[in-house]
Amino acid sequence: MRAHYSVLFLCTGNSARSILAEGILNFKGKPQFTAYSAGSRPSGRVRPEALRQLEAAHVPTNGLRSKSWDEFAQPGAPKLDFVFTVCDNAAKEVCPVWPGQPISAHWGVPDPAAVQGTEAEVERAFRDAFFILDRRINLFLSLPLASLDGLALKKEVDNIGRK
Repeated sequence: MRAHYSVLFLCTGNSARSILAEGILNFKGKPQFTAYSAGSRPSGRVRPEALRQLEAAHVPTNGLRSKSWDEFAQPGAPKLDFVFTVCDNAAKEVCPVWPGQPISAHWGVPDPAAVQGTEAEVERAFRDAFFILDRRINLFLSLPLASLDGLALKKEVDNIGRK
């Protein structure tokens, strides 16, 4: 079994969903996984509602920042084993595409940063996004990675995005 996997979560703004996923996987997946997040057009700031959701779940938030996916195409960047897009096609967002060899899947999650309404409605949207990502990451962590070949693994991570 491999000792370590690197995972990149991509979204457009890298301010909420991909940040939530990075935090959750880094917390639950240690030491076998290291998670990163990035955006094709990063907002430059992490939404405070996302940080509050992570903190409420006792997930560390230190080091989380909004950044461009260009950082992961530079020399010396981590070699990625998995790339998951978490943008929401139903909302007509343009999801970034990651070229290369990592196993990729789309785990669409409605964008809580796009919700306009009362403070309670916005908080609920962030909580819902957190729980969707938490459930998918738990399923991902339960996969028998070492015993699956590339095609079977691709199928399994694609299926997680539908749950």
